[in-house]
Amino acid sequence: MDLLLLDLVIVLAAARLFGALARWLGQPPVIGEIVAGILLGPTLLGPLIGDKLFGPEMRPPLQALANVGLVLFMFVVGLELDQKLVRGKGRIAVTVALGSTVVPFVLGCVLALAIADEHVGGDKTLPFVLFMGAAMAATAFPVLARILTDRGMQRITLGGLALASAAVIDVLAWTVLAVVVGIAGAGESEGQWKVLLALPYALVMFLVVKPLLARMVPAYEKAGRLTPGLLSLVLLGLIGSAWATEWMHVHFIFGAFVFGTVMPREGAERLNHEILERLEQLAVLLLLPMFFVVAGLNVNLRELDLSSLGTLSAILVVAIGGKLLGSYAAARTQRLPARQSWALASLLNTRGLTEIVILTVGLQKGVLDDELYSLMVVMALVTTAMTGPLVRRIYPDRRVARDIAEAERAALGVTAAHRVLLIVPDPPAEQVPLVGLTTTLALSRSPSEVVLGHLRPYPAGRLEVGSGLSSELAELAETLHDLEALAGTARERGSATRVVSRFSADVAGELPELASGARADLLVLPADVPGHAAVRDGSACRVVTVSLPLPEQAEPGSEPGAVAVRYGSGDDAAAHVALTLAMLWDRPLVVTGGNRASALAQRLSRLEVAAESGAIPEGALIVAADTATAPEGAHLLVRTEQDPDPVDWAEAVAALRAPIRQL
Repeated sequence: MDLLLLDLVIVLAAARLFGALARWLGQPPVIGEIVAGILLGPTLLGPLIGDKLFGPEMRPPLQALANVGLVLFMFVVGLELDQKLVRGKGRIAVTVALGSTVVPFVLGCVLALAIADEHVGGDKTLPFVLFMGAAMAATAFPVLARILTDRGMQRITLGGLALASAAVIDVLAWTVLAVVVGIAGAGESEGQWKVLLALPYALVMFLVVKPLLARMVPAYEKAGRLTPGLLSLVLLGLIGSAWATEWMHVHFIFGAFVFGTVMPREGAERLNHEILERLEQLAVLLLLPMFFVVAGLNVNLRELDLSSLGTLSAILVVAIGGKLLGSYAAARTQRLPARQSWALASLLNTRGLTEIVILTVGLQKGVLDDELYSLMVVMALVTTAMTGPLVRRIYPDRRVARDIAEAERAALGVTAAHRVLLIVPDPPAEQVPLVGLTTTLALSRSPSEVVLGHLRPYPAGRLEVGSGLSSELAELAETLHDLEALAGTARERGSATRVVSRFSADVAGELPELASGARADLLVLPADVPGHAAVRDGSACRVVTVSLPLPEQAEPGSEPGAVAVRYGSGDDAAAHVALTLAMLWDRPLVVTGGNRASALAQRLSRLEVAAESGAIPEGALIVAADTATAPEGAHLLVRTEQDPDPVDWAEAVAALRAPIRQL
């Protein structure tokens, strides 16, 4: 008994220490807890200390405590599973979940067939193959929820879709695992007929037990709190359900999970919250870390050799490649943008808690040997650890903040307008072509808003009350009149327009502040405005630098000319601006460059756009990317926004045809 208590002290202290270290490193605590178990086991401590502290006689009581924690944890997972996640996202979530499950499952089965002779034999081959497929297809719903919550992504569409897809994957993975466990246990004495009771058990749980549990809600409301009697009833049902599935050779985790899913939902929010408060403290703080440390104790990396490294490489390729490619391809079939598709695939690649539970079941049922179990645990650690950094790189915090702001506006019923800021140079009265170009760019999306920004420098000397002041005020009034006239031309074309104008003692110094305060989606910036470089470099949005004067063909209503773009790698933003002007001005688009330019012209032609590749025609409006190698003679230089999405040209053309119909 004294050794058991000492083991508990060591295990819990190590779990808390390494869990905190993992959290400090930006990783889920489960990674630290599993690493703690690996270090306490034969991998580091070896046979001398490790066998004395955690020898064969100590493993059964530690495993028993860990299994109790697992029962409570699986109940919590079932209880917290939001069944409304899939509503409204059903088609996309199911499609992504199928792609994220089927591809790694098939690849896992193929890999299992290749290595089956080395690790299993005889009647274990079929459950081994199915088990490896299920293990490769798993996604850790609880760890995924934690990663999303830490970054606030559960509040945006991408986060909700990831949770919905993971919920469907969980159902598929547990179903396959139940079949595997049933097949693996069917060869045991007394086990052949008991597995057949799994379906009647599920029907009883959902058709009989679930309505009975709903009666707890009025009892809870009458008592006003979670009484010991109600909590005892929940624990009795939970443990009884876990025992029933274990007796049927379908493993106790399914009984615990199913009992959590049949708990009442409607009107039971406060009841479930109190149940979670009571059980989560015991499960998460004490018994669940015990489970993961004990899982790590079963890992012995000392016994791995070069052949094991080859198997580990194959496991990582199948697990990571299958998940990423299957999820990404499925998301793209639902027309999710490429960035969101990769982020979703990376999120669904996390294994964590769910994977360790599945692997432990496989080890207990004899489907996995010790070597393969160790390799699969390493895979679970790698895929979980890579999720956070990979998603942060694909979907940076700026994108998350922008999506959260859009979600909040949508919740308030506010539609954000596509805002284009034009810095108007002097003299304003001569900038009609510039305003026409800006308005065209604004009308590419609806609703849109044009902001005309203008800073008037203070006159030489101080303004004093007297004859000088009236002339300066008259000059400012004339400027405002010219700006309002420009705004009128923009409004005539259907774009909401407002003017921001004031005197400035330092135009070059204040223009970056004006541009930042406008929170524009697109900035149109003449090349000769004071402080041009500071304004451009300080803006996070797409910036179009305009070399004045523009050619006559650039003004709407003039004789038809062409819009030309120099196109190469990374020039999508410039090509998109050129496409916008060409389509909304009804001009031909000429794409010049190399093979990429020719391919883009052909693609746009197939979309029924008047586009061709070739030399730039004389008098064309030339658009190019704003880079260090920007060509001379370009009228518009386009610098892409921060964290840009790749342009989907079919969607871009379709979006531009709507304003054309309105015009």
